[in-house]
Amino acid sequence: MIFNNFKNKKVIVTGHTGFKGSWLTLWLLFLGAKVTGISNQKINLSNFNALKLEKKIQDLKIDIKNLKKLKKAIISKKPDYIFHLAAQALVKTSFEQPVETFITNSIGTLNILESVKAIKKKCTIILITSDKSYKNLELKRGYKENDLLGGYDPYSASKASAELIIQSYYQSYIKKNKNLQIGIARAGNVIGGGDWSKDRLIPDCIKSWSKNQKVTLRNPFSTRPWQHVLEAVGAYLLFAKKLNSNSKLNGEVFNFGPKQQNNITVLKVIKKMQILWKKVDWKLINKRRNNNFYESKLLQLNCNKAKQKLNWSSVLNFEETISMTINWYKKFYENPKEIKNFTLSQIKFYEKQLGKKR
Repeated sequence: MIFNNFKNKKVIVTGHTGFKGSWLTLWLLFLGAKVTGISNQKINLSNFNALKLEKKIQDLKIDIKNLKKLKKAIISKKPDYIFHLAAQALVKTSFEQPVETFITNSIGTLNILESVKAIKKKCTIILITSDKSYKNLELKRGYKENDLLGGYDPYSASKASAELIIQSYYQSYIKKNKNLQIGIARAGNVIGGGDWSKDRLIPDCIKSWSKNQKVTLRNPFSTRPWQHVLEAVGAYLLFAKKLNSNSKLNGEVFNFGPKQQNNITVLKVIKKMQILWKKVDWKLINKRRNNNFYESKLLQLNCNKAKQKLNWSSVLNFEETISMTINWYKKFYENPKEIKNFTLSQIKFYEKQLGKKR
């Protein structure tokens, strides 16, 4: 097994009730880890609930903005690993709730760092930010880890701010602490089964099509690096494993994105989904009316550093990414009681593909 280092290890996952967090939590349980989740999200329709994970882990309902409670929980659990995913993750919501977005994403990350300072044992911490941390200049070349950070929207700026906080804490405190090792992971535009977030392409399509309704496309010709959730989550696990055993990776930043051929327009994704879903319909929004918030047209990461230093690269092609995603939702609507086993089967399939590559 590629990730045998997690067996019987104490792992904290913040944001474990979210889309990526729930996949990571299930995978860690499959690997034999003892998982504690930290989140204050209350979501009725969520992958976390669908997978029935609450009784399989220690589920702590703590807001990461509450430093006192967060610090107490982290110290008491004496974790071997921490994966920090808790965030306000939606661009549109960041325009509607900018203060909440900045506090959650920036100060929430600060509270994680302030809490881990008090850990008295070896602990490896992976802090997940975003590809939107970069100042997006609509470059055709992929962004490299040392490119300029920035953000035109509150979400992107909050993630860039979090990165500055992380780098400050690394230089000021973590670097001197022999017990702690931290790494920053940048990945974006992750898709896969179990995402029910508002104003995201796949969830919007599934929710509309399941009711035989048209889906509205805001930016049909925008290009995105479509990446399955297992690619990103697998990268976090690999990064944690390598960081735990190699102190030279301490404080490093890595991009995790798909191969360039997975950079596909929104409209082409819809047409690919049309093959796999029975009834598909859509309408294009009037561009003149689509001025509510800024969205990048082109996002692409250069992942050469991850390939060279971590021996990581994506393994799923675009067709596999879309088919795994749509098949998950089809299973969910056909037989929701079997969705946990189906999700595990996709994790096992992905591990097998990883094994072939290595």
